[in-house]
Amino acid sequence: MTDDHDDHRSGFVTFVGRPNVGKSSLVNAICGQKISIVSDKPQTTRHRIMGVLSRPGSQLVFVDTPGLHKAVTALGERVNATALGSMDDVDVTALVLDATKPFGKGDRWVAGQLDMAESIVVVNKIDAASPEQVLKMLTAASELGAREYFPVSAKTGDGVGKLVEYLSEGLPVGPKYFPDDEVSDLPEERWVAELVREQLLAVTRDELPYSIATQVVEWEWPRIRVDIIVERDSQKGMVIGKGGSVLKQVGERARRQMPEGVYLELRVKVDKDWQRKPERVERLGY
Repeated sequence: MTDDHDDHRSGFVTFVGRPNVGKSSLVNAICGQKISIVSDKPQTTRHRIMGVLSRPGSQLVFVDTPGLHKAVTALGERVNATALGSMDDVDVTALVLDATKPFGKGDRWVAGQLDMAESIVVVNKIDAASPEQVLKMLTAASELGAREYFPVSAKTGDGVGKLVEYLSEGLPVGPKYFPDDEVSDLPEERWVAELVREQLLAVTRDELPYSIATQVVEWEWPRIRVDIIVERDSQKGMVIGKGGSVLKQVGERARRQMPEGVYLELRVKVDKDWQRKPERVERLGY
């Protein structure tokens, strides 16, 4: 935390919602660069990640949380606990909804975890929804009795400025929690591991299940080694690909988003049923 003038304003905003409603994309759009990895697969985000927007006289810290879902593994339980815990001690909680999907039981369950009278609703993905879908979602969500409602598109930026202005205007007087040039609290090693996982999800698409983890095990710049952990020998083959084709493509895609000159080594390991073992989940940093 850094000291600043008495009139400086700052605060924390948490985005919560079901998996795949676009919370990470929203944080990235507001902060102007990639803070969290994105994918169209549910439960892509597993950690609580903070994105920082510093402007003259104010600083907004956005908390990107994992999607809340019905947990069936130790990993799922840890991910849910992370999301629910992220609502403590923040200035604003925002329930994020997907405009392209009907307002359902999952949305209602998440809303039930919040004090909706003190929360706001953000209806995301309006670029991909029809006006009728957006109106239907806003009408359904109005029953929650939230403080304010914002239709936005993280993809096009539509409505995002209005949301940021509203949040900025309501900030309490407070210090700078992060230096002006810092946009995230995510350690560089974890960011690289997450970047590799994002590219794995993109390259393998539906072939690879949720049970995959990535971990930086060696960092001697410019050489970085990342372990890719799977639960089955058959999954190891999927990740490597014929003649190493998948692993090569993942490495190339990840390197394009990293500083020039980096040497990224990827290694695949099998850890049977790791996501069902609390001690393994914890050791992998979840």
